[in-house]
Amino acid sequence: MTLPASANARLRQFEDLLLRWNATLNLIAVRDSAVVWHRHIKDSLQLVALMPAGIDRAIDLGTGGGFPGLVLAIATGVRFDLIEADQRKAAFLRTAVLETGAPAMVHCCRIEDAAVHPAPLVTARALAPLPRLLPLAVRFVADGGVCLLLKGAKVEQELAQAAQDWTMSVDRIPSQTSADGVVLRISGLARH
Repeated sequence: MTLPASANARLRQFEDLLLRWNATLNLIAVRDSAVVWHRHIKDSLQLVALMPAGIDRAIDLGTGGGFPGLVLAIATGVRFDLIEADQRKAAFLRTAVLETGAPAMVHCCRIEDAAVHPAPLVTARALAPLPRLLPLAVRFVADGGVCLLLKGAKVEQELAQAAQDWTMSVDRIPSQTSADGVVLRISGLARH
């Protein structure tokens, strides 16, 4: 994926900031410090091509160190609401938003307590298994909206469990950065 030079520079600025804060905050695993771009930033960027066209707003659940929501806000200019319960991670996110000029707002609260209006796109990465994630996500997805969820090797088991309580249309897109990873594009999400 080719990014505009300005977005690429701001993502490099974000990467530097992440590594500085990671020394005391544990935003990513220490072993990932040398592979931040591939393991975290590029992993997040693969969602850009899957985002609905023309959207002006999105919500990222459990943003943590900024993945994927802050990376997507920097790369696309789409305004993201970043929901993160950990106060220290939220402080990092606020600093990163200010320093990179990302169009994002940080909400330091539990997902269940977030007072955020639904959006046409909801994202999440490494947050929770689908049976726990979908009840959190459903209230944030606007009518006709989609969820883009980065999932791992247990995705089929999670989908089978979730299908017991949920109706949804699911597209599985192989991950560009992880051999056993997949991006789920979920639409039409509704409880049985």
